[in-house]
Amino acid sequence: MSTTSKTVNLALQGGGAHGAFTWGVLDRLLEEERMSFEGICATSAGAMNATVMAHGLTIGGREGAKLSLADFWRRISEAAAWGPLQPSPFDRLMGYGSIERSPAFIFFDMMTRLLSPYEFNPLNYNPLRDVLEETVDFERLRRESVVKLFLCATNVRTGKVKIFENDEVTLSAVLASGCLPFLFQAIEIDGEAYWDGGYMGNPAIFPLIYQCQSTDVIVIHINPIVREAIPRAASDILNRLNEISFNSSLMREMRAIAFANKLVNRGTLGDEVKTMLIHAIEAELFMKDLGVASKYNADWNFLTHLRDVGRSCADKWLTANFCHVGTRSTIDIHARYL
Repeated sequence: MSTTSKTVNLALQGGGAHGAFTWGVLDRLLEEERMSFEGICATSAGAMNATVMAHGLTIGGREGAKLSLADFWRRISEAAAWGPLQPSPFDRLMGYGSIERSPAFIFFDMMTRLLSPYEFNPLNYNPLRDVLEETVDFERLRRESVVKLFLCATNVRTGKVKIFENDEVTLSAVLASGCLPFLFQAIEIDGEAYWDGGYMGNPAIFPLIYQCQSTDVIVIHINPIVREAIPRAASDILNRLNEISFNSSLMREMRAIAFANKLVNRGTLGDEVKTMLIHAIEAELFMKDLGVASKYNADWNFLTHLRDVGRSCADKWLTANFCHVGTRSTIDIHARYL
């Protein structure tokens, strides 16, 4: 295996508490000193991971990033401990992350279907606000970030994707990227309202193509692309609709990348467009078994379990594929996304 240092870009999907899987992947990648990071494009929970990682890298290098991510997820769990969406002893017996049968979750789910966040949360309380404020020095991050950040949000009025870049990365920008419209009031920034970026870019890839030199993009998947079973329960149908919706923009971009790569390889585009090398770290079989309710479960045991799964997947990916970084894609774009 080559020992040459290689620079990559990261694309981080959103997915609520399932973002702890991405924490584990990043935790392992940060230990790989042969790998450095140029740009990170991210959405929702991915945007939070990206921001916290960039903050940690900026103030304390790789170890600082690992510590910042661990501190962030610990704070998430502690903040959630005061809320109703915690697994009971019975829920824990049912398996990791299972709170579907919790009366608190059933009531919460019903309320979000009947009332808007402007009605059931008129004060617009968001526990993530305090956690991010306590974890990230946004002013320093905007001034000194050692990586290029691209955080995706959806403009409510125009329906277009908004990319917040380094000098625009504020607490509000991160919250906008993760603003689920059934849970939180739209985040207003400079006169525009924003919802979760997953609707238009989960995450977007084009900023990494146009604004980064590295041609390698590692996509860290949270949302399963394929499900063999047809969902029949109402919650499963809604979850599958969300998965399809939140994967659609990424799949469209991958189709465009595959087409552009073909033209570049034929010499049709000359030097105007570069060949993009795409990689993926995922745990699709594991994620398929997690119910939609588990995205709200911030129990520490569940989060650290997801982290450990992420670390294991990243370790296996590095063993099998690090040697190919910089030379070829390690997934079949056509088979996976087309």
